Amino acid sequence: MVIKTDELPAAAPADSAREPSSQAGGKGRPGAAELLSVMLLNGDCPESLKKEEGPTEPPRENGLDEAEPGEETTGQEVIVIQDTGFSVKILAPGIEPFSLQVSPQEMVQEIHQVLMDREDTCHRTCFSLHLDGNMLDHFSELRSVEGLQEGSVLRVVEEPYTVREARIHVRHVRDLLKSLDPSDAFNGVDCNSLSFLSVFTDGDLGDSGKRKKGLEMDPIDCTPPEYILPGSRERPLCPLQPQNRDWKPLQCLKVLTMSGWNPPPGNRKMHGDLMYLFVITAEDRQVSITASTRGFYLNQSTAYHFNPKPASPRFLSHSLVELLNQISPTFKKNFAVLQKKRVQRHPFERIATPFQVYSWTAPQAEHAMDCVRAEDAYTSRLGYEEHIPGQTRDWNEELQTTRELPRKNLPERLLRERAIFKVHSDFTAAATRGAMAVIDGNVMAINPSEETKMQMFIWNNIFFSLGFDVRDHYKDFGGDVAAYVAPANDLNGVRTYNAVDVEGLYTLGTVVVDYRGYRVTAQSIIPGILERDQEQSVIYGSIDFGKTVVSHPRYLELLERTSRPLKILRHRVLNDRGEEVELCSSVECKGIIGNDGRHYILDLLRTFPPDLNFLPVPGERLPEECTRAGFPRTHRHKLCCLRQELVDAFVEHRYLLFMKLAALQLMQQKASKMESSTTVGNGGPPSLESESEDPLGPEAGSEEEGSSASGLAKVKELAETIASDDGTDPRSREVIRNACKAVGSISSTAFDVRFNPDIFSPGVRFPESCQAEVRDQKQLLKDAAAFLLSCQIPGLVKDCTDHVVLPMDGATLSEVMRQRGINMRYLGKVLDLVLRSPARDQLDHVYKIGIGELITRSAKHIFKTYLQGVELSGLSAAISHFLNCFLSSYPNPVAHLPADELISKKRNRRRRNRPPGAADNTAWAVMTPQELWKNICQEAKNYFDFSLECETVDQAVESYGLQKITLLREISLKTGIQILLKEYSFDSRHKPAFTEEDVLNIFPVVKHVNPKASDAFHFFQSGQAKVQQGFLKEGCELINEALNLFNNVYGAMHVEICACLRLLARLHYIMGDYAEALSNQQKAVLMSERVMGIEHPNTIQEYMHLALYCFASSQLSTALSLLYRARYLTLLVFGEDHPEMALLDNNIGLVLHGVMEYDLSLRFLENALAVSTKYHGPKSLKVALSHHLVARVYESKAEFRSALQHEKEGYTIYKTQLGEDHEKTKESSEYLKCLTQQAVALQRTMNEIYRNGSSANIPPLKFTAPSMASVLEQLNVINGILFIPLSQKDLENLKAEVARRHQLQEASKSRDKAEEPMATEPEPAGAPEDAASQPQAAKDPPSPGLQG
Repeated sequence: MVIKTDELPAAAPADSAREPSSQAGGKGRPGAAELLSVMLLNGDCPESLKKEEGPTEPPRENGLDEAEPGEETTGQEVIVIQDTGFSVKILAPGIEPFSLQVSPQEMVQEIHQVLMDREDTCHRTCFSLHLDGNMLDHFSELRSVEGLQEGSVLRVVEEPYTVREARIHVRHVRDLLKSLDPSDAFNGVDCNSLSFLSVFTDGDLGDSGKRKKGLEMDPIDCTPPEYILPGSRERPLCPLQPQNRDWKPLQCLKVLTMSGWNPPPGNRKMHGDLMYLFVITAEDRQVSITASTRGFYLNQSTAYHFNPKPASPRFLSHSLVELLNQISPTFKKNFAVLQKKRVQRHPFERIATPFQVYSWTAPQAEHAMDCVRAEDAYTSRLGYEEHIPGQTRDWNEELQTTRELPRKNLPERLLRERAIFKVHSDFTAAATRGAMAVIDGNVMAINPSEETKMQMFIWNNIFFSLGFDVRDHYKDFGGDVAAYVAPANDLNGVRTYNAVDVEGLYTLGTVVVDYRGYRVTAQSIIPGILERDQEQSVIYGSIDFGKTVVSHPRYLELLERTSRPLKILRHRVLNDRGEEVELCSSVECKGIIGNDGRHYILDLLRTFPPDLNFLPVPGERLPEECTRAGFPRTHRHKLCCLRQELVDAFVEHRYLLFMKLAALQLMQQKASKMESSTTVGNGGPPSLESESEDPLGPEAGSEEEGSSASGLAKVKELAETIASDDGTDPRSREVIRNACKAVGSISSTAFDVRFNPDIFSPGVRFPESCQAEVRDQKQLLKDAAAFLLSCQIPGLVKDCTDHVVLPMDGATLSEVMRQRGINMRYLGKVLDLVLRSPARDQLDHVYKIGIGELITRSAKHIFKTYLQGVELSGLSAAISHFLNCFLSSYPNPVAHLPADELISKKRNRRRRNRPPGAADNTAWAVMTPQELWKNICQEAKNYFDFSLECETVDQAVESYGLQKITLLREISLKTGIQILLKEYSFDSRHKPAFTEEDVLNIFPVVKHVNPKASDAFHFFQSGQAKVQQGFLKEGCELINEALNLFNNVYGAMHVEICACLRLLARLHYIMGDYAEALSNQQKAVLMSERVMGIEHPNTIQEYMHLALYCFASSQLSTALSLLYRARYLTLLVFGEDHPEMALLDNNIGLVLHGVMEYDLSLRFLENALAVSTKYHGPKSLKVALSHHLVARVYESKAEFRSALQHEKEGYTIYKTQLGEDHEKTKESSEYLKCLTQQAVALQRTMNEIYRNGSSANIPPLKFTAPSMASVLEQLNVINGILFIPLSQKDLENLKAEVARRHQLQEASKSRDKAEEPMATEPEPAGAPEDAASQPQAAKDPPSPGLQG
């Protein structure tokens, strides 16, 4: 996708880099300016992040360049958000007054939150704030409060309790008691997730200055654990989740629970009793507590005797904590310590994430009594109704109302995007809970009399249906298999239409949940749909796949607006009566007007055109590229679509082709004009035909790869030339018409390629008049299918060979494929191409990951149907049996049937609530490893068309070089299994690896829409562009601004914020601000752990960056432990043989060299050398650098012969690659001379000793430890960070020079091309003084650059 940086104002807002806390109001809460994930400047970010390049804006090629509503961000708007903060004084009972930083657009409620989080006020929940005696409204913004200004005093006034407030108070106290307890994160509830960074950094990195570590070179223990050393074969699992010291919780109370005497009887209610609690203190004292309107006090009830009278001490406290402090000394002491620890933790360790992240391993946990958890389980808080008036939430109304919010200027758009994001994440959480309840059998069906597969459910205003083919709806498409993929396709459609965001067109909230082998679709409910029959409600589209079709003018008008960005062709089809009906989507897309008058579209499963490689159509021949690769293949279902990324790439490809054809002809015309003005340029069309014979040949593809930015500039110029000629010159019109025809454009006057999604749909008929159009469309689809095979897959393999992308595990590989529009069903084809590639060895890592992904995906397909036959009581036994068959070397594992534990009196014959589709409940127990592996190989062949050569797991591991622990991680992540954290003996032939006690839980795997923060994203991209041009300061300001905006929309935690922080850290590091770099990178690591997972490849990358900044801040031992952690995670996720490992080991080796651990350092550096040689080829510059690093360590050890040998290797590479005169070659030859001198000196000394024996008079030899600066310099080089020292003055001169050249260029251009418009766009209104915002201006500014 093309990034339009020049459309964005470079307005660097007034005070963007101000204190995060001022934005967030107070210290106890994560700053809003704290946090994102997209391409890193030098491309060293793992692929998974580049997906943000998706449909942020419709690519500009179709037709004209129309600005989206809301791209005209002006400088003024940005400043609006930057209202300066001010501080207020808070007076709370019982503590010293303190001041708090707030900002005008915060709500009063947010101050409440801060006070409930602060150490000294955290035990209060039921209070109001008063200013000059007037109570402030909870929901008003601070700027609307009269008289509130710098230095105002706010009083905290205790309010009387209600039952609701008392419950909130007890819940809050319980949360404070559990604040260090990680069990919620392990259990995957309430959006808690794990983070282990603090284990490796010993608390916060920020206070390093006070601790003065490292510089005095205290002896640091650098020896890594055995399993981290290069060449180690063991891959332990336990270090994945190291035990955190803070987790052994301080026990404040033994039990805090609701009393059995609730609710209070009428007479006590009239005395103000709200509820009763039962507490056992740490000293084993049992007490009963009354919560009344005035506060909490002890009563005289016991477990069996009710006496509500106050007990002694007669102490009434407004807060439960104060009361417990009175009656239990242990509570008082431990609670204080606990709060201290809680407040010291980094805010990012405790903020909730927007979507739940599940952990696939967990330690054995004690199950403790917990009143709130018990209450939640039974009262089923439907999405927290106690915080929302009016009970259950009307999800549909919330989702649609947020879309209707105004979006004219930046503040409005931010509010809107924030509301959309918030509702989406709440809806996803509620839908996930509901889906689990449905599968676990806890929700009553709305059609209980029907067979279980066909049942539908409504819970919490969400509609749930199962992924089975109900009423033979998908009979022609593949039955249940089609019904299983349809929801995922539908979700992609919803995602796409949401991204286009057309006003007046509504989609349903949709979440797809895979749980226990079933697929559940959760949707918000269209108002009124349940009262009507579907036939009456559908006024657009078809409910029977195209037999009866209806259309509606308003829908056509709305969908017409989406047709350009989505490349959908408006077309006509015939209905059952032979009449023509006009549509602007596929026939299954249904339009329903709800009772709320909104126009909804649903069933978007065929938004994108079909993939002909997997849809054999009788009588149609595919292009040669496809047939060569063995296509078309019959797939399990007929719903295979091309991905949106592929459609976009294909259209982009055609656009470049169109431009080339047009340019070629225009040149020929000009030439013929000059030759003679009489002959008509009839040389045009014939040459065009010859060009377009095979526009999709691989060479056409590879040409365009190179011509990205400059090519596009030319293309723009051409487009405008063509546009300006259009009216005057009939011959150029002819040129355009020919070029359009050649690339399959639907218009003959401009480039416009669109697809008809109904082509090849069974049951859809087209009118006679459209036959020509249909024929062209069929050809276009065939070309797109061929484009995927001839351009996209080879392009992917080439990028992997060049290490442009570095997948590290299954998820990152899938991400890389999907970004290029390659569906996972092509995985077999990708692997075939890797095998045939000339650089097969350099693709070894991709091949291993691909095979692992292929095996685990095939196993997942089998596991899905396997689980459907298991009833709840046999779940852990069945899962552990499956894992034994899949991964254990034990030849004949036996399944334990669940009936062993209890003997039932009556064997009841028929159980009512069987799980949907359950057959014989013990069929799973007879599976054997041989059978499972046979099925996996069969599945790999049928689904991915790849032949696996293995019959057991050990053969697979042996022949493909896989690791069992990696396979376990992949299958657990894909299926939602959570296993016990312990060492598994996979290879034992005497006992199975897993028992049923090892399977702790099974989680849902959730797919949902990810709403985007578009303005923030634009800022981020323009910031990146600035940085790439070398304008670091401006880039930094833009990215800070992006960070503010991201925080505004997403809250504190989000993948994209993570990338933003990483980039900021890198910029600060380059500009020499190490402390700021450390603080930002620490946030990035924490966020990556929390949002993406503790061992996600992105997290590994973040750990490496943090280690570099730690080293630069001379925290050597921290840097080492971070690097060791990164190496351990890489070993677990992939293994040792990965290109990234070379970088990691170079880092570790360099740091060890710096602390004079030479032998250890050599082990890592020599491993890095071996890996680099394998993946980059023995002649690459990376290998030369590696040789040099090894030589330096040998020099420090005074082993000059080895040092010389390595440095010579490096010198030879530099000489052949860069030539004699390159500075690298010269440096290397200097170093060789220096080594030779040292070697000679040493030899002289030795000879002296030999001659004169011990009496020899030897000058002491000087072996110096390497200086930290030199080590840091090498670290920067290998991590792709180059500093070019320039003074401020140099920079200013440079900018002036660039601007001057730019103006000259402009002037000469406008002279040369008086008849053609300029290629560049006009300067954006925001920044007239900044000439550098034109990408052409700074082609190669020699300012601090960043190189990969």
